[in-house]
Amino acid sequence: MEILILVIGTVLILAGIIGSFIPVLPGPPLSYIALLLAALLPESSFSLTFYLYWGLVVVVVVSLEHIIPAVSSKRMGGSRYGMVGCIVGGIVGLFLFPPFGIIFGPIIGAFAGELIAGQKSDKALRAAIGSFIGFLVGTVIKVVVSLILAWQFVRHVIF
Repeated sequence: MEILILVIGTVLILAGIIGSFIPVLPGPPLSYIALLLAALLPESSFSLTFYLYWGLVVVVVVSLEHIIPAVSSKRMGGSRYGMVGCIVGGIVGLFLFPPFGIIFGPIIGAFAGELIAGQKSDKALRAAIGSFIGFLVGTVIKVVVSLILAWQFVRHVIF
């Protein structure tokens, strides 16, 4: 049974790291589930505080994944319409055109939102670029969290 848990945990850790790059897979949550599985192993030394802390981190990261592009769009001169367009574009893109929709949806949404707000196309494009930068920042955060969770899994369970 322990070997099965190790194999499933390892697969989840790898899927979590890959999922940090591929928008269709929920990277950090998959890595966190691997740590939860590790609690079933006798050699696991994770505390309840550890699980609660990292569970909160994963929830925050997943939430920020959708908020950061909108905020970044706003910082690049976007309006409220651009922020709303970015969020709506991300949600629509996620469901209609996975996996590329989650990348291009916020960009197109921010651009369309700015055009609806009456902005010129160059300002709308700037807000859309801000959305893309936000997407990249969110991806980096997901990768870092997934790699830390992978390290914890390897350190506490395998070694």
